[in-house]
Amino acid sequence: MEYTSLESVGEFGLIERLVRSIPLPSRHVVKGPGDDCAVLEPNGSELLLVTTDALVERVHFDLTYCPLKYLGYKAAAVNFSDIYAMNGRPTALTLSLAVGARFGVEAVEEIFGGILTACKEYGADLVGGDVTSSRAGLMLSLTALGRVSRSEIVYRSGARPTDLICLTGDVGAACAGLRILEREKAVFKENPNVNPDVAEFAYVVERQLRPVAKKQALENIRRSGVKITSMIDVSDGVANETWHLAQASGCGAVVVQDKLPIDYQTIKVAEMFDESPVEWALYGGEDYELLFTVPAMDYEKIIAVPEVAVIGYMTEKISGVKLAMSDGSFADLKFLGFNHFVGKST
Repeated sequence: MEYTSLESVGEFGLIERLVRSIPLPSRHVVKGPGDDCAVLEPNGSELLLVTTDALVERVHFDLTYCPLKYLGYKAAAVNFSDIYAMNGRPTALTLSLAVGARFGVEAVEEIFGGILTACKEYGADLVGGDVTSSRAGLMLSLTALGRVSRSEIVYRSGARPTDLICLTGDVGAACAGLRILEREKAVFKENPNVNPDVAEFAYVVERQLRPVAKKQALENIRRSGVKITSMIDVSDGVANETWHLAQASGCGAVVVQDKLPIDYQTIKVAEMFDESPVEWALYGGEDYELLFTVPAMDYEKIIAVPEVAVIGYMTEKISGVKLAMSDGSFADLKFLGFNHFVGKST
């Protein structure tokens, strides 16, 4: 048997290779791998959305500073975010939990408490799952189900040249929160008697530990009457998600640097670490905002929606994916997807 290292192909290369081997879907599968959710057609005018996500200790979270209840909430919220990215509504959730002997019943109850809080907030039910022992740390794998009418579903592939690129909320905050938490972890290692000092940056720390799926923002967009032509949630940064929309839609794109919504706390933290808040917005990830496109004729409607910014526009594919700089020049907007198998962007 040949040997190809996981590192050599990377996360996205591995996914692409595995997807090629999947048989053609049955008539009940409207959309298979390649979007935020699979789309199934059970019966009638509604489609069933299915998405799954895993959170692994020391890969996705660090229990040094991540409370178990927040971990449970985050695990559920990031799955619901995928449902909203298809313009759907979450309905149910299942959980598979692998837990080691160092955790007691109370710890597992904390995780469940966070999951149930998220389910209540987003209108979904925890309907089943599995619990097993683990010798390699804590792992949560959740599958979320949702529904969307056939006429309202939104894929990544619907954008067209001249469409406006829009974004909910602000970006880069989760990365800023992670920097603060890692700083405090380092201080704690040096002196365990020192209490964490995160109060000044509570907003960005909260964005890292307890991200919010954009239920309300999506409802506001729906009420505005605009037509969403494509959409994705921002798990890997604005640049990477823009690339996903552009590739799926067969378009190019321009993101305008000065239009990126960045919170003042994110900017302050970036200055503390001598890093770029724009880089965090573009590549930091874990913000779970919604990145979407609308027709240019809907400009007046979309700018009236609370907490939505127009940050760019789609172009012809030949133009590529660009960043419009503050000085008026254009630079290539690189795709830097996180590679789980080497622990860095590639």
